[in-house]
Amino acid sequence: MKKLLSWALLPLLLSILFIKTAEAELKPISAEAAVLLDWNSGRILYAKKPHLPKPMASTTKIMTAIVALEKGNLHDEIITSAQAAAVGGSSIWLEAGEKKTLEELLYGLMLRSGNDAAVAIAEHIGGDVASFAQMMTQRARELGARNTSFRNPHGLHHPEHYTTAYDLAVISSHAMGIKEFQKIISTPQVTISWPGHPWDRHLYNQNKLLEIYPGAEGIKTGWTTPAGRCFAGSAAREGRRLIAVVLNAPQMWEDAMALFDYGFEDFTPYLLVKKEQYLKSIAVLDGVSGKVEALAGSPFSYPLEKEEEVDKITYRFLVAEPLKAPIRKHERIGELEVYYDGSKVGVVDLLAGRDIKKLSFWEKIKKRLGRG
Repeated sequence: MKKLLSWALLPLLLSILFIKTAEAELKPISAEAAVLLDWNSGRILYAKKPHLPKPMASTTKIMTAIVALEKGNLHDEIITSAQAAAVGGSSIWLEAGEKKTLEELLYGLMLRSGNDAAVAIAEHIGGDVASFAQMMTQRARELGARNTSFRNPHGLHHPEHYTTAYDLAVISSHAMGIKEFQKIISTPQVTISWPGHPWDRHLYNQNKLLEIYPGAEGIKTGWTTPAGRCFAGSAAREGRRLIAVVLNAPQMWEDAMALFDYGFEDFTPYLLVKKEQYLKSIAVLDGVSGKVEALAGSPFSYPLEKEEEVDKITYRFLVAEPLKAPIRKHERIGELEVYYDGSKVGVVDLLAGRDIKKLSFWEKIKKRLGRG
């Protein structure tokens, strides 16, 4: 059983690396609800009514793509049903009986926002739209998006189809960890076949930030009259990635860029723990040495807005002390928990700094006699 050994601000702060740029003043956000999330750490950098349930229009398709990529195969061949071909709203003009791969439909889904592609995908993966929507809601719950309900795969209005800015940020964050998703949403344009026509389908990404905002990676726009203008976007710079979500945002693009600017310019990643940094000595029972050095198994950084926020960082060790010999170098011997303002924000494995051999029977005797 793990034993709490300490709970305090450690001298680790001496190792902090801090590079600060000019701070950006966050402009007023037109969105009714918004969230800015740091992808690496999961920290919410900005929130405006983050848990307010709102319709999300075609940003729905982020979850449609997640379920499709996790449950399907990009090379699956899908036959368009009459129901899929007839769905209203934005479309890639699928025709009943037309065959498309799941990969082609995903490009149509995310670049052109094809509602017909969404239904074709749902029917292929879930059997029907209702069953697929249940899969979407369940997956959202598993990801931590507990105030989200899906009733379709495209986002056309339904009174029980909603999310929150926080939930959509969580969903988008997960999606950006999927390599195939990243590739699709960052593609400026793609061409897919159109059988029976003298030309192919040319699909252009509707995310304007790909062209006008440095570091923009994409994700998804959305609009319906009840939802207003909605956007979930990702941008990356110097190893950092931010996720911005705005719901019912009259100035959607301006809001997203203001949030990204705020996140990149006002928050700085602090290196709180270096890899293999010495953290403390831990007692060892029946070893040739009575202590072993505990080293950090990995680095840990956390974004902070102001240097004064460092004072809100605390740590605690979880180690079953004393350890029992033998111990191998780099063997996991415990954990270091990192807290920000009392909430746990990370865990770093503690590794043994060297081998500790177990005392032999005669070595134990000598030690007890004071001869060792």
